[in-house]
Formats: sequence, structure tokens, C-alpha cells
Amino acid sequence: MGEYIQVIVTLVGVAGSASIWKYMEIRLKTKAEIKKQDNENNDTVQFRDDLKHRVRNLEALLSKSGEEKDELREQVLALTAEVHALRVEVDYLKRENERLKTR
Repeated sequence: MGEYIQVIVTLVGVAGSASIWKYMEIRLKTKAEIKKQDNENNDTVQFRDDLKHRVRNLEALLSKSGEEKDELREQVLALTAEVHALRVEVDYLKRENERLKTR
């Protein structure tokens, strides 16, 4: 009779261990899902994500403005060169005009 009791106790122990293991596994999964949802809905996480988005936008705008600045610098240099060329031409035309007046 003692052997039967030992077998029954062992079977109940094994069944209980498996049930406890499944319970703990489900509990851990549920806690992980709840924590994940809490993190997604947390104000600080949303604030951080918003800040990341804003930083990306600002970096793009900064890059774009840098390119525009370079283009404008090139245009200013070209216009400066053109102004100098026109000054030389005006000086030449003034001298030529004075020379023709004195003739």
C-alpha cells in the first residue's frame, strides 16, 4: 500500500510542478505584455519619441539651409565678379568718353 501512495504522491507532485511552471510562464508573459503597453502609453516615452522626430526634422532643415547658404555664397561671388568687371568697363568708357570730348 505504501508503494501506491508514493506513486500517487509522485504523480501529483509532477502534475503540480508542470501546472506551476505553466502558471509562472503565463504570468511572466502577461507581465511583460503589460509592461510593454505601459511603456508605449507612457508620457515620457511619447515625449521622447516626439523629441526624436523634432530633432530629425531640425537636422534636415539645418542641412537644407547649409546647402542654400553655399548656393547663395556662390551667387554673391559671381555677382561681385560681375560688378568688378562692370566697374572696369565703366572706367574704360569714361576715359574713352573724355578722350572723344577733347578731340
